[in-house]
Amino acid sequence: MLREPSYFTPTDCGGFEPTRFALSGWGDDQLNGPAIVGLVARTLEKHSGSEEFMPARLTVDLFRAARMTLTTVDVRVVRDGRRVRNVECDVQQDGRGVARATLVQYRRSAPPAGQEWVPPAPVPDFPDRDGALLPYVGSDDSGWSRSPAAHQNTSRKRFYFSSPDIVAGEKVSPFTRAVTVAESTSLATNLGTEGIGYINGDLTVALSRLPVEDWILVQGDSHWASDGVAVGTATLFDRRGPFGSGMVTAVANPAAQIDFTDRPFPSG
Repeated sequence: MLREPSYFTPTDCGGFEPTRFALSGWGDDQLNGPAIVGLVARTLEKHSGSEEFMPARLTVDLFRAARMTLTTVDVRVVRDGRRVRNVECDVQQDGRGVARATLVQYRRSAPPAGQEWVPPAPVPDFPDRDGALLPYVGSDDSGWSRSPAAHQNTSRKRFYFSSPDIVAGEKVSPFTRAVTVAESTSLATNLGTEGIGYINGDLTVALSRLPVEDWILVQGDSHWASDGVAVGTATLFDRRGPFGSGMVTAVANPAAQIDFTDRPFPSG
């Protein structure tokens, strides 16, 4: 029987072994961002998720390159209040931390009285899917394609994807899927005329609701850069409309710059 692609397989000791789908384009042994943030989201949700609480913000600091080796996640509850729940975790490999994350959850309730300002956010055109689990990349200048190579330009970028399984044999939840796809905020904001030369050192995902479908569109909103440091923001859409935001900070990585015109699309 054909097995679904996954970023990790579970081990008997409670850890996770990365698969080839978790490899990135930054190095032969380096894991991609979606794999790490997906594992973080999946673990935090399993540990402290609840139908009564909305996972409103997840911030993941990616401070060391993760490699193709046994990976563990250590979770701790910081505060479990009536309306606010805060949980942290550390991702470790070979006894060293590679990432740290904080999840903020709010108890769901009725909205307050009155109306607020809402920015205009027209839903972008979605590409026609063909059934394959491969991402779509889009830009104002070049439409949609299955490779970033056609979008190495200076126009606004979009990314449309679902997610492989994070851990083999486990269904991906809407929250984990949103976080995993939102990591492409880095691609949607940092892809330029010569490819992508900034590597993000973090991801913040803020959600007002969970996505209602499996495929999520990430559209770049801003990109500010100076002295080799970049900040990018994006909006997350499903076909109902916008439901969240992504933000990354990134540092220039010219020695490993990825030019997609002469490389296949990496997994992250």
